[in-house]
Amino acid sequence: MSLPPRWLRRIVLWPLPLLLVWLYVATVPVLLIVAFVVSYRLPGSLRAVRSVGLATVYAFVEVAIILAAFALWVATGFGVRIRSEWSVRMHHRLLGWAVRTLVAAGRRLFRLEIEVDGYLQTAEGRRPIEPPGPMQRPLVVMSRHAGPADSVLVMHELVARFHRRPRIVVKETLQWDPAFDILLNRLPNHFVRHGADREQVLAELHDLAADMSELDAFVIFPEGGNFTEHRRERAIAYFERHGRTAEAERARGLVKVLPPRTNGALAALDGCPEAAPVFVAHTGLDAITGPRDLWRSIPDHKVLDMVFVAIDPSNVPAGRDDRVELMWAAWEQIDAWIRAAGATTEDEG
Repeated sequence: MSLPPRWLRRIVLWPLPLLLVWLYVATVPVLLIVAFVVSYRLPGSLRAVRSVGLATVYAFVEVAIILAAFALWVATGFGVRIRSEWSVRMHHRLLGWAVRTLVAAGRRLFRLEIEVDGYLQTAEGRRPIEPPGPMQRPLVVMSRHAGPADSVLVMHELVARFHRRPRIVVKETLQWDPAFDILLNRLPNHFVRHGADREQVLAELHDLAADMSELDAFVIFPEGGNFTEHRRERAIAYFERHGRTAEAERARGLVKVLPPRTNGALAALDGCPEAAPVFVAHTGLDAITGPRDLWRSIPDHKVLDMVFVAIDPSNVPAGRDDRVELMWAAWEQIDAWIRAAGATTEDEG
């Protein structure tokens, strides 16, 4: 389904959460009673109750964003100064509060533990650093894509640990959510539209990164979607169909990740030459590929291992081919790390 124009989304979708929340508040006592009864009959510990709890938090965050965004619209002269420095700063604070609240609720209700390690790659090798570490410069963050809400989790770590203002590249379908449609469109972000002109998109990503300061982090998921075996086979077939046999062979060697689409990240690095590339690997939620898996995983203890590896800008090659090789090598290391982590988990089991 194609996304409606913005003015129609504002008229139809913007008030929808405000109307639904009243119905939800009126019925939540009944929902909790039903959830307790259902949970009693199901294996696990209060699956339905935990799900209702997360839905309640999400509804609260949704309405809070919309009301706060409306107040900021009024405070900026009914939108006249909505792009001012003060307005951008306040919208980033609102975004940070939203992701912190959602992740805190998810960790509490679904027994999710997040372990984060940081490393800095220099000419002398890789050494551990405590995020945010010494990287007092803009960041171009390239993360693998797998598991439920991993984009929110990565954004949360950038906000909470790195104290950065994320500029995120996400699919345009996220704009179906009224709160994040309003909030993210008021901040420097990019929504990827299916079928958009490739050169125009790359130019927009270049410009999105161009004016970053040391407070900002450009966030992109080069795989283009969550890892599935079907998508992996499709990517290999694409390389073979276009005669890119070397890339097809390297893609076959990737077992847990999709081959990286390098153009978007390289456009961001070209737009902000002083930025430090940061590669993000994570594992622990890979087996959760859909709502059924998520339901079954409640409330098993889950540990999300996340690793940030920042490359010192002096070690970033200048040539495009060398930068492509840097990304491919990073993705091969991410794949090897995930496989090693899986093997360790199996041995412990």
